[in-house]
Parts: sequence; C-alpha cells; structure tokens
Amino acid sequence: MKNSKQARRNPAHILHSLAAVIIFGLLPTTDFAQTTNQTAVSATNAAARVRRPENLPANPRLPSLFLIGDSTVRNGQGNGGGGQWGWGDFLASFFDTNQINVVNRALGGTSSRTFYRDQWPRVLAMLKPGDFVFMQFGHNDGSAVNDASRARGTIKGVGDESQAITNLITGKFEVVHSFGWYEKTIIAEARSKGATPMVCSLIPRNSWKNGGAARNKNDYAGWAGQAAETEKAPFLDINEIIARQYDELGQEKVKPLFIVGAGPHTSMAGAETNATCVVAALKGLKENPLAKFFSEKANAVVPADLSQPAPKPLVPAKDKVELE
Repeated sequence: MKNSKQARRNPAHILHSLAAVIIFGLLPTTDFAQTTNQTAVSATNAAARVRRPENLPANPRLPSLFLIGDSTVRNGQGNGGGGQWGWGDFLASFFDTNQINVVNRALGGTSSRTFYRDQWPRVLAMLKPGDFVFMQFGHNDGSAVNDASRARGTIKGVGDESQAITNLITGKFEVVHSFGWYEKTIIAEARSKGATPMVCSLIPRNSWKNGGAARNKNDYAGWAGQAAETEKAPFLDINEIIARQYDELGQEKVKPLFIVGAGPHTSMAGAETNATCVVAALKGLKENPLAKFFSEKANAVVPADLSQPAPKPLVPAKDKVELE
C-alpha cells in the first residue's frame, strides 16, 4: 500500500488509507470511564476524591456489548490523555447504538487475574441474556505474581496449575491461576448469565522480528486462542490481523500509530486502526451474532481472512523490540 508524504506527517490519514485496504496505563485505579457515546455516571468517595465515571449501559433494555481488558482497550480516562487511546474508545461507531449499548469497562493496569478479582464481579452483575463480552488480556499478565508494586502476574499457559500466596500489596491470601484459567473462567461465568463471550488476542506491540511485525503466537495470543478453543468460544485473533496490517504498512508508517516510549499504547490513529481490525475479525467469523447490530461504517469493513499464510512484507523490517 502506498501512502502520501502528507499521510506520514499526519497519522490520522493513515487510518483512511488503511480503511481502503482493510475494507475488509498502566497503573490501575478503582473505577471506570466510558469513551463511547454511552452515558457515564460520576461518583465521589467519602474523602471527596474524584473517581472515574463508571460506565453503564445507556439503555438497559437493549442488549449490551461489554469490553473488558487493559489500557490497550481503554487508556486512562479514555479521553486521549498523553495522546494515548485504546481501541475500545472507537468501537461504538461500528454499531447502531440505538440497537445495542457498547460499554467500555476496560481498566488500565489490569491483568486477567486482577480484572477478574477486582472488576469482573461488577460487570458480571450487569450481564443479562442477549449481552456480549469482548475480553482482551495479556499485556500485563507477564508481571511478577507477587511483589510490592503490582502483584498482577499470572501463571504462564492455560493449565490448571495454581500458586498460593500472601499478596504483598493487600496482605491477603490469594490463589493465583494460569492466564488461560482466568479467561476460561470468565467465559463460563458470562455464559451462566446468558451472555455470549468472545476472546480477543492481545494487540501487537511496535516490535519487529524476522522481517515483519512480531506476533505472540507462542505466548499470550496463542494461549488466548487455546482458551477460546477449549471453551468453544468465538476467537478474534486481532494479534495476527493487526500484525498483517503492520507488515503491509512497513515500519516507518507504523511508527505514528504508537506513542513513543509508551510501550504498547497507541495513538488515536493506531487505536482507530485496531478497532477496525476488531470488526474485520468479527466479520470473519463463520457465525457472527453481532452482525445485525452493525452500523454502515462496519458494513464497509471487509472480513478478515486468516485461512491463508501471511504474505511476506514488501519491505523487510529491521528487528526491533519495543520495551515496556
């Protein structure tokens, strides 16, 4: 794909070019904010400290699509602070929000473990038959299982291993499970409320290996796919889909999609690109229960097709590892 010099100067133009091709924070806080066109409700604690608005369905009578994950789904206040955005901030425009609520409950700094423990109970309490849940975790799951700073890591893989700890932050006893265990448990609990859970692999970083964008098939993206397969849940492999877009763009044109020095965090153009790829992944499913809720914008996205091997990048990239 060829982009103009203007597109390289202005990241927003990259999205428009991508659309033609696709046609196809880390510190956790206690509450949420919504960055879609849904209603947000603000709350203040006893100490009068301003908290994040807690995202609620705009119309509880409608089905709701809940997004759960880390800061790559929703960063900070969800208002572009520091130029950083998550893909969940832009997903609502692909749906008819007169027919379905899109509720971004993702929270920066969370792993599958800490989200499940601290945030998921409130989302689960709102689920009703006919709702949907998109989950995307992995960027924070590789942290330490138990330390005095975050204590958010999970056991690698999808097995039934567990580790009993006294959490150095909370001082409480806790049993830590594998990454896959948390994903599979969320799937089961969402289904128990009559909702449809869908698993997303984590978005790729601005890292390059063997001439192309680095994938995570051998760790969290692969484990997410295994968890989805075990539970027979729809799997949206956005790690691979986005990486293929990066391969086509090339290293230099991918740079504006990220915030320099901010790890996996994306700019507005990067988050919009990722949101488009989420919809492409959704449309690539053999059965897509959300199709009836699509907006005209979503109808213009061509379904992703991962049935064929990824094409080789037109211009091989130099190896590069994006640091945390």
